[in-house]
Amino acid sequence: MTPDSITSSPASLLPLQGTDRSRLGEALQELLAHGSILGLDPGQGELYDWCRQNPDWLREAASLLGLAVYTEHESRLVQVIPQKPSLTLHLRQDATLVLLALWYEFDTQVRDHGATEVRLTVEQLNQLLKEKLLPDLKSQPSAGRMREILAQARRFNLLRVDFDEPFEKSGIEILPTLKKVIQFKGIEDWSKTTELHRRPADTEAADKVAEEGGDAP
Repeated sequence: MTPDSITSSPASLLPLQGTDRSRLGEALQELLAHGSILGLDPGQGELYDWCRQNPDWLREAASLLGLAVYTEHESRLVQVIPQKPSLTLHLRQDATLVLLALWYEFDTQVRDHGATEVRLTVEQLNQLLKEKLLPDLKSQPSAGRMREILAQARRFNLLRVDFDEPFEKSGIEILPTLKKVIQFKGIEDWSKTTELHRRPADTEAADKVAEEGGDAP
C-alpha cells in the first residue's frame, strides 16, 4: 500500500460539484421533510426545475435512501414514495379515516367531474366523513384533533390548508400527492379498505400500530 493510497480521499459517490451538489442536497432534504417538491408553490419553482433537468442524479441518490421518485410535470410535482414499511407514515385510525375521505372526494371530483383543483371546507369534510365513513359511530374527530390531522397532512404536502375562524370554514385543497401516498386501483379497493377501518374492533389495533411506528415520513 502506497502513502498516496492511505492519505487520498475516496472518490465522490456522484460526480457533482458546486451548485449541482447543493441543489441535490436541498432536493433530498425537502423530499425527506415533506415527501414532495411542489413546483407551483412560491420558492419551489427553481428546485423543481433542477430536479426535472437532472432526474438520474435525483433517482440514484433517493434510491440509496429507500425512496422511489415519481414526477408529474403537468402539475410540476416531484414526489418520493417509500419502498420499505419502516419509512412509511403510521397513522391513528381517525387520521386514516380523514385521509380516506379526502381521497374519495379527490377521486370523485377528478374522475366524475374532470376537476383540476379539488377544494372543500372543514365543514364539508365533516359532512363527508359522516355520510361516507362514520355513519355508525357516535362522534367524529374534535376540532382540535381535526386541526392536528390537517396540519400533519399539510406538513407532508398532501393538502393545502388555510386555517380560519370559525374553524369549520377553514379551506382545504387536496393535492394530487395524496393519490400516490394512498394508492387504490379504483373505488372498489377504496371501499374494501374503508370497511376495515370502520370496524370498531380495528380501532385498538390501528392505534397500537401508530404508537409503535411513530411519525416517520
